Amino acid sequence: MKLTTLIALGFGLALQALAPAASAQGYPSRPVKIIVPYGTGGGSDILARQIGAELQTMWGQGVAVDNRAGASGNIGTEAVVHAAPDGYTLLLQNSTMVVNQAVQGKLGYDPEKDLTPIMLLGVTPIALAAHPGLGVKNLKELIAYGKANPKKLAYGSCGIGTPQHFVMELVKQKTGIDANHAGYKGCAPGLTDVVGGQIPLAILSANLIAPYVASGKLVAIGVSTKARYKLLPDTPTFEEQGLKPLDFSIWYALMGPAKMPADAVARIYADVQKILAQPDTQAKLSKAGVEPLNGNAAQLATLIREDGARYIQLAKSANIKAE
Repeated sequence: MKLTTLIALGFGLALQALAPAASAQGYPSRPVKIIVPYGTGGGSDILARQIGAELQTMWGQGVAVDNRAGASGNIGTEAVVHAAPDGYTLLLQNSTMVVNQAVQGKLGYDPEKDLTPIMLLGVTPIALAAHPGLGVKNLKELIAYGKANPKKLAYGSCGIGTPQHFVMELVKQKTGIDANHAGYKGCAPGLTDVVGGQIPLAILSANLIAPYVASGKLVAIGVSTKARYKLLPDTPTFEEQGLKPLDFSIWYALMGPAKMPADAVARIYADVQKILAQPDTQAKLSKAGVEPLNGNAAQLATLIREDGARYIQLAKSANIKAE
């Protein structure tokens, strides 16, 4: 099931979540901790802090954000896996979790069995950008350039085995473009080099390139989601340019340890729905490059399973392995 379908279904099921939430009036009765398995300032951290602050007001209980970075998010995730399944230790994870499974093989936990899915929170599209000096403005022109200049293209990404790396390898498979991969340590160095002309292409989180496209310092070639990205409204998606299916993004989700009480899951889902519907929340998340969405626990479980299978298949076909 694709994210666009999940979004539509999630909003349709909003009212259904409110009824079971009534049975969770006793939760929470003490402070709650949200573990973010990455450093501060990223999409997961921004979401956790925005949601946590609002939940603290709604619940009258402390909601602390605990950043536990390391091992591509595995350290913080495993801390939640081994926490008591009482709803007082939560995880704000992103699609890196299923990418890790595809790249690293067996993890110290099973994303499908060792965590309780609560809800989808938002997505960040991925976009391919070119330095203006390359002289291409869209995917058709990039393909033509690649055929006319074999083995001359190179692209930067946010790192080997990142979602950005996977999306570009899929684009290469579908178009026949031959482009060498330069895996940076994070998105920022790749952005710096493509803006400076040290590398002709970079595939990055779409919000990072948007200001440079607006200023003319970069050209956006395509976006990885089915629908256009609001910060790059004039940039067609890869699917619009003929690469179907190609609907990948970085998604963010709220989870907990396996076997969490159903009433706690329902209460969290109902209350976070209200937070995501607030215009102020949507504006803050959009500024951070996150498009809020609303998907329930069942839809998140489906996404984890299906995206996990897609990444595993792509890792094998593109020979993507951990460093």
